Amino acid sequence: MLKKIVGTIWKNLTPYLRLKIVRATQQKFTVSAAAVVINENEEVLLLDHVLRPSSNWGIPGGFINSGEQPEEAVGREIREETGLILHNVKLFRVRTINRHIEILFRAEADGKPEVKSREINAAAWFKVDKMPENMSAEQKSVVKKVLQIK
Repeated sequence: MLKKIVGTIWKNLTPYLRLKIVRATQQKFTVSAAAVVINENEEVLLLDHVLRPSSNWGIPGGFINSGEQPEEAVGREIREETGLILHNVKLFRVRTINRHIEILFRAEADGKPEVKSREINAAAWFKVDKMPENMSAEQKSVVKKVLQIK
């Protein structure tokens, strides 16, 4: 119940206010690590995330802790949120978006994802051509670029 209320409040904030809230604790820049994770059936792991501003569904990831390496961070985030253990983790790209640095990986995992965090509403494997309709076009594009699908 609380996560739905927090999610609703977060979604109703303007992008400017959301950015200001995140920046309040990170004065210089923020850094996150995310991964396009595939399984043995060539399905991609997507999370229905409480705090995603527009469409809830997207690739998993999160902020890097002080002293943590990016590959460790993405593995920790996915393990904490879904219980899955990553393998064959490979760097795809690093990019800056204003005052944010995003480190994106491609990785593999096996098993059924479970919701293990109050930040997550649902976790599931999807065929690339069957990703949720309300998932943002940008997130879909990232998945296809990482998997080299046109």
